[in-house]
Amino acid sequence: MSEPTHDTEPAHDPEVLQLAGKVFDLARRGGTDTLAAYVDAGVPVNLTNDKGDSLLMLAAYHGHADAVTALLHRGADPNRANDRGQTPLAGAVFKGEDAVIQALVDGGADPTAGTPSAVDTARMFGKDELLKLFGAA
Repeated sequence: MSEPTHDTEPAHDPEVLQLAGKVFDLARRGGTDTLAAYVDAGVPVNLTNDKGDSLLMLAAYHGHADAVTALLHRGADPNRANDRGQTPLAGAVFKGEDAVIQALVDGGADPTAGTPSAVDTARMFGKDELLKLFGAA
């Protein structure tokens, strides 16, 4: 039996790459129902792109609270950091996405995770109401 070649591995299959690109775009655009259907059909809920951004990170950073909630209900890791150490919660704080912040906190996101953490980011921007929410006031 021969070893699979680089070109025959699923991660290098053009159709798999095309599907992954479509799913990441759905997370960025907030296509909640379609995104949820893909995850329900077997797309890994913690799938990451080449920068380590998860579907949850992209949905959170782009302000899609409904998509964030749908992914969390399907088991997305709210504390999974990308390759730069950033978490979805810190990204949502940076972007000022209050509904996303609440969805992530409700979903178990740790405000002290990541670098900088959501707490650090809230302090940087003087967001005292978030520091209270995070129990860091």
